[in-house]
Amino acid sequence: MAFYTFAKMEIAFFKYQGTGNDFVMIDNRRENFNKNNTELVARLCDRRFGIGADGLILLETHPTADFKMVYYNADGNLSSMCGNGGRCITLFAKDLGIIDTKASFEAVDGMHQATINEGIVSLKMSDVDKVEVMETHAFLDTGSPHHVERVSNLRKFDVKTNGSNIRYNTYGKEGANINFVEKVGDNTFSVRTYERGVEDETLSCGTGVTAVAIAMFETGNTNSTKVELQTPGGDLTVRFVKEGGFYKDVYLEGPAKQVFKGVVK
Repeated sequence: MAFYTFAKMEIAFFKYQGTGNDFVMIDNRRENFNKNNTELVARLCDRRFGIGADGLILLETHPTADFKMVYYNADGNLSSMCGNGGRCITLFAKDLGIIDTKASFEAVDGMHQATINEGIVSLKMSDVDKVEVMETHAFLDTGSPHHVERVSNLRKFDVKTNGSNIRYNTYGKEGANINFVEKVGDNTFSVRTYERGVEDETLSCGTGVTAVAIAMFETGNTNSTKVELQTPGGDLTVRFVKEGGFYKDVYLEGPAKQVFKGVVK
């Protein structure tokens, strides 16, 4: 059982979700949040002792872009890029009045552009210049490292046990995110993801479905450059262009929503 003790403080927060991938959002433009307090971040993400979330995101000022995104996993550690988090922080910036329908922001993997149209947030992801295809799976980095593996009867598949085994035994301490995939149509795939840092299955993973879409195209499982992904938390679309052996103009598209806001002590 975990117990947390901190000096008395109040933190204003917002809760957002994108296809069930949920985040604590904090406006840190005044730099009041203690970014080095790993325990505090973990506590806020704790679903029993805190607010509860798959991760925590700080929105900060940027010298040339609309804002900067700083992302923490639920374990309190700074992490690699989060696609659904990028879509949610775009909507957060709109709700704060920072942007209207278009955004440019910096994340850990570089600059991103995003647009909002009738509740759908479209996020431009990083280019992908390498897809490793093995006998049983593919591996690629879409801002975060991803293992992509096709399975049968995904609905009943033990994602947590199998995902954890691959995450630690194949990829070591640093780990990777593990995606299990089942084809349900010519350009439609069902996806379930075990996320490192959360150390459990999440309802959706943006960089994960992006990796799945590209891996399925690279391995000939689809001929479409617009791929529909069904996750336990909802549906997402990934589109891209393949040119000269690498993938560019990669977009992750789907809904995002503010769930609630409040103050945590």
